[in-house]
Amino acid sequence: MTAARWTSSELDRIGASEELEIAPARHGGTLRPSTPIWVVRVGDELYVRSWRGAKGAWFRAARASRRRHLSAGGVEKDVTFVDAGGEVNDYVDTAYREKYRRYASYVPPMVAAQARAATLRLVAEEAHETMSPPRRADADDHPRRRER
Repeated sequence: MTAARWTSSELDRIGASEELEIAPARHGGTLRPSTPIWVVRVGDELYVRSWRGAKGAWFRAARASRRRHLSAGGVEKDVTFVDAGGEVNDYVDTAYREKYRRYASYVPPMVAAQARAATLRLVAEEAHETMSPPRRADADDHPRRRER
């Protein structure tokens, strides 16, 4: 796989999506069940965070494999996760506050220190063979579903 750029259409569609479905790749290349997570757009980049920080199940899986398949806004794409770096955190915080402001009680955990430390940038992959879309898992790491 090689890195590709997001198209304007992909950025618009994913960035406007309420959430995306993300599935980690196992070592053999098959996909685990997907998990819904919030996504924000900052400029021409897409970011995700774990409200549980490094303890989040999907985040641990992301750190282990780095390869994922996402589905959002009609876009199906293989991606790689890259640690975002602290210099983008204020911009990502603003994007979360603006996009998800109607979920007032769920935004503070997404902009807290442990979530900021778990900020990942999504890098689009150009693949010869796209990973198959997975089935959806129970969302143990979604902020609106954490009380399940």
